[in-house]
Amino acid sequence: MISKEHKKHASLARPALGDFARNEWAILGAPCINIKLLADTIINALSATYKCAYADTSHNDEVILPPGRIANGASLEYTDQINYQQFNYRTPLKPVKFRQQFEEADLVLVNGNHQQAKAQVVIIYENKKASLQKRIEQLTNVQLILLDDRVDEVFDFIQEAVPGWQTLPIYRLSDIEKIISFFDTQIQKAKPVLNGLVLAGGKSTRMGFDKGLINLYGKEQRYYVADLLKPFCNEVYISCRPDQKKEVRDSYKTIEDTFTGLGPFGAILSAFREDPDKALLVVTCDLPLLDADTLQHLIANRNVSTIATAYENNIDGLPEPLITIWEPKSYPVLLAFLAQGYSCPRKVLINSEIALLKAPDPNALTNVNTPEDMEKIKRELHQKIAAS
Repeated sequence: MISKEHKKHASLARPALGDFARNEWAILGAPCINIKLLADTIINALSATYKCAYADTSHNDEVILPPGRIANGASLEYTDQINYQQFNYRTPLKPVKFRQQFEEADLVLVNGNHQQAKAQVVIIYENKKASLQKRIEQLTNVQLILLDDRVDEVFDFIQEAVPGWQTLPIYRLSDIEKIISFFDTQIQKAKPVLNGLVLAGGKSTRMGFDKGLINLYGKEQRYYVADLLKPFCNEVYISCRPDQKKEVRDSYKTIEDTFTGLGPFGAILSAFREDPDKALLVVTCDLPLLDADTLQHLIANRNVSTIATAYENNIDGLPEPLITIWEPKSYPVLLAFLAQGYSCPRKVLINSEIALLKAPDPNALTNVNTPEDMEKIKRELHQKIAAS
């Protein structure tokens, strides 16, 4: 007999997404053509810096026939349009699918006359007053009010429905520079907080003992790297296997691997599982020459519009995944690669849009994998000390 008792789902931290993405605004209250023109202007001004997206619905008078093979029964059609890529779906898309499509967008503008979003921009436009009043329940998080040039006051029903409306920025629809500045500022405010993650959960097979325990500076290497990260990060965690956690000092926070058997890939996913809205400065513990200048350069050149900011290997030019800033938008990308059978962080970086930097001192990226590597590093450190 199957029990009808309610089974609780696993407790997972959900990212702060709306219907489409993290940063989304529905623009409503004006004719659709005005909304489209405003969106065009904003996107044109910001697209050089941010990934901008737009969501809308066609009017009935614009719909003629389904495109291409969709009309003949295909469920999905892809076309390389040379200047852009196009997907056509037969099946209506659910919010989960929308979020997958818009996951890398920094800004999503939505025609609020047809679609909803977690934040709203309200246009006070006399001829659309009745239409706006019908959508009053959509005004859950109004952040900007725009007055058409023929209107001087905010509608009474808006004043009643939007708490603290007087404190919101209120611009003329023609105040284009102010409107663009508003969105630019909001995107900058939404820049993900940076946490640090020290990778110390490996089995160190080639070294013969836990590399996190290497002691070159009077402290174990996992603590040395964690302390290096602290000035640059909101919180710093040491990634470890469950059996290692009891060995880590109480003064250091840990994140246990919950995606087991996947090495560094699983450690990164485990950290995002804990907090999917924070960016991760991921650094492996076996970089004994790593210094603050190398970290500072990486952070100063961080590009939040990409999924990651990484250093290139000075030998093969490939990205170094284990000293990289992984943005929250990389989380679904990593999961998508895992679903296709890939668990290599470097492969994700190679096949994604990232910011790739040259390290100011390539030697700082030298890692130790064997006892011979460690002896070589010791000699280099002794030489530096003797030279100074």
